[in-house]
Amino acid sequence: MNAIPLLLIGLAIFAGGYVLYSKFLGNRVYKLDASFKTPAHELQDGVDYVPTNKFVLWGHHFTSVAGAAPIVGPAVAVIWGWLPAFLWVTLGTVFFAGMHDLGALWASARNKGRSMGTLSGRYIGNRGANLFLVVIFLLLLMVVAAFAVVIKNLLISSPSAVIPAWGAVAVALLVGQAVYRYKMSLGLVTVVGVAALYGLILLGDAFPVVLPDPILGMSPATFWIVALFVYAGIASLLPVWVLLQPRDYINGVQLFVGLGILFVSVLLSAPAIVAPAFNDAVPAGTPSLVPLLFVTIACGAISGFHGMVSSGTTSKQLDKETDARFVGYFGAVGEGLLALGAIIAAIAGFRTLADWEAVYTAFGQGGVGAFVAGGGQIVNSGLGLPATLSSTVLATMAILFAATTMDTGVRLLRFVVQEAGDVVKVKINNGVGTLIALGAGMALTFSQGSDGSGGLRIWPLFGTSNQLLASLTLSIVAVMLIRKRRNPAPALVPLAIVFVMAFWAALVQLGNLYASGDWLLLAIDVVIIVAAVWVAFEAVAAMRRASQEPPEAADADAAEKVELKG
Repeated sequence: MNAIPLLLIGLAIFAGGYVLYSKFLGNRVYKLDASFKTPAHELQDGVDYVPTNKFVLWGHHFTSVAGAAPIVGPAVAVIWGWLPAFLWVTLGTVFFAGMHDLGALWASARNKGRSMGTLSGRYIGNRGANLFLVVIFLLLLMVVAAFAVVIKNLLISSPSAVIPAWGAVAVALLVGQAVYRYKMSLGLVTVVGVAALYGLILLGDAFPVVLPDPILGMSPATFWIVALFVYAGIASLLPVWVLLQPRDYINGVQLFVGLGILFVSVLLSAPAIVAPAFNDAVPAGTPSLVPLLFVTIACGAISGFHGMVSSGTTSKQLDKETDARFVGYFGAVGEGLLALGAIIAAIAGFRTLADWEAVYTAFGQGGVGAFVAGGGQIVNSGLGLPATLSSTVLATMAILFAATTMDTGVRLLRFVVQEAGDVVKVKINNGVGTLIALGAGMALTFSQGSDGSGGLRIWPLFGTSNQLLASLTLSIVAVMLIRKRRNPAPALVPLAIVFVMAFWAALVQLGNLYASGDWLLLAIDVVIIVAAVWVAFEAVAAMRRASQEPPEAADADAAEKVELKG
């Protein structure tokens, strides 16, 4: 079997989900209203609350949520066989991720752009809200620290991607000025911006950058990590229209072009799938398919981090509520497409089954390396691009995905720090909040040495905490729907499945961590499990109360009257 049928079936499922299911959610469940005054207009401040064209906002949202995880997770999970990974990515995106992302965006927009942590206080209760913040903080810390290490590794292993990765920052600054200050045509700016990015890729392929060792008294690994944190800190403080939003938009377009290159290459080269549909000979030590598949592939099927982005930055830029369907649901579809590309690259980018098995020798192997190498091979065969240039294109894609998630993650981490300050009645300004966020992220990253290996220290818990957070976000959405006397089933079904699988996986990991004597991760896992269970009980009680209370007032009136604590 070649990869073309797999690609076409996946694309058809995603298209059907957006055309049919997202329309049902928007019209019948969330009842999106174009006349509703969104927080971007009501609280417009030119910094965080900025009414934004839906295509630009989609670019910000898509690239913020689509970091390295939708590449790493699927490219690791194919060790169980490509069919389980394919089904979870496609069906999970359509019925779980799209519902979750659109729901989080709608819930936040209906509550003045508040984050999920704050909304949990109103809809679940203050005790649940405080525990919710703990889970959110740990998750964002994992994302920021781990992605810094992933980007560092790619900058070192793929020196041809250095120039396009950092040059994209300059392109984004120019795009922001062109669109917002000089009011230039978005179409023209998009074409020029994407052309500039691909020009930088050609330049980077011709002039790879290898840092001297040492540089400024640091190893190249240390230098890149410090540079990334400094960049992320600055980006998180600037008004969103200056850098964050245009960077995410132009990267989103470029990344979709990159996916298009990969998918067209599949159609032209018809690469054979060498990996098994179900792998009956997994390497020793590989955990069971259920429940680990559902947390190994988190981003790319459903991800709690998406709820943080939807309610942390995206909801504050939503121009019209009806734009939420395109931004939120199609943003999830975009990440599903990336995960589909990662699966195809990891199973059809090798010449033989023996070559594939030589990479997948243990659980956790594959990942970004398999995506870049396998995808590069497919692009080389399909379009005839030189192998080095093909790898540069895909390495740059991976870096830009991870970088846009990292800078958004630092901004969100600052929001969480400020919300935690409100809980203890301490006012934390943007500068101090950012310094705390950067300090915590760098402390974790360098906790195991100057090479940044500590950044991946708590990454094994990312999948479980991420999925538990997704289920808790869906619980808030479900409470809101019950209050409004709307059908909560589209939220409750994925909530139940994701919570059970994530909780089961957390218990499995608990036993493994105890057996290995990893007491730090064991303690963190216990905190996550206790917090998740507590919030789950609070959520069930909140749903029961909501079903017994009088229906909530009309949406528009309620939105004007809501006063949230904290």
